Amino acid sequence: MEFFSSNKIYDFMGKRKIFISISLFLIVLSIFSIFAKGFNWGIDFKGGIEIQVRFEKAVNIAEVRKLINKKFDGANITTFGSDKEILIRLNVDKVSGNVQKSIGEEVKALIKPLGKVEIRRVDIVGAKVGNELKEKGLKALIFAIIGILIYVSFRFEWRFAVASVLALMHDTIISLGAVSAFHIEVNLDVLAAILTLMGYSLNDTIVVFDRIREEVKTSKIKDLATLINIAISKTLSRTVLTSLTTFFVVLTLFLFGGEIIKPFSFTLLVGIIVGTYSSIFIASPLLIWLGFKIDDYRKKLAEKERIRKEKEKMRQVYQGGVV
Repeated sequence: MEFFSSNKIYDFMGKRKIFISISLFLIVLSIFSIFAKGFNWGIDFKGGIEIQVRFEKAVNIAEVRKLINKKFDGANITTFGSDKEILIRLNVDKVSGNVQKSIGEEVKALIKPLGKVEIRRVDIVGAKVGNELKEKGLKALIFAIIGILIYVSFRFEWRFAVASVLALMHDTIISLGAVSAFHIEVNLDVLAAILTLMGYSLNDTIVVFDRIREEVKTSKIKDLATLINIAISKTLSRTVLTSLTTFFVVLTLFLFGGEIIKPFSFTLLVGIIVGTYSSIFIASPLLIWLGFKIDDYRKKLAEKERIRKEKEKMRQVYQGGVV
């Protein structure tokens, strides 16, 4: 099945300035949102207590807030999927003693006048643990980027590596900007989604880069923009089909997976769209701006092939018993 004919060459590089301008605009918006609005940190990172309760009948959240604030000032109270489900977040410094066992019962006693209530879960994370998780999450992102740089440099060339990392930073910043703008709770699930989309986006980019390398090897074309257009056009159907199937699966999770999985699925939804866009319109144009030269790369490939053949010849000589 093909959405786009592999025989037709689309002029992506001719419009690269438009796509780069769009991306720069989105990056600026994302950075502005991140610094202006910040992130809605979950208890995984900021520490605190999160209690999910379920009422037998729909309740007025303002009444729940009024009762909870009698004992726990500054509590954050929101609905959780329906008017019967309530999520209560308490700052960790507002509670003392053996909170693991008693806090659920304390909250239940406070809101009992509103009707029959069930404590569905109680999650507790200390502030110190939250800070450690932030640091480890940042380290995970840094190590992932370093690993990608090494891998792509080894497999292709340093300009490919830099282009792929810049494209990943593009995807990550815009995805985090969307998380900030829509006030999505940032927890360990969101971190997992960011790392997942980095791998997904890199895979798409590597497919395009691999096709570019094959075109460099087999084609006699010397214009890099034309060669990139050919490579992207030949992989376009594969990229779109892969992205669409993944998108619909994640969209199903977002719509029907429940509130707990929404931060993860939302981040992936944005990441899939942005990652597919960047692998086509951003990563490849960066090769041009980074000064990739087809002739130089062909010379390097030819030299590697010459060295390989010499080693193979020497190996055969030694295997034949000739010194």
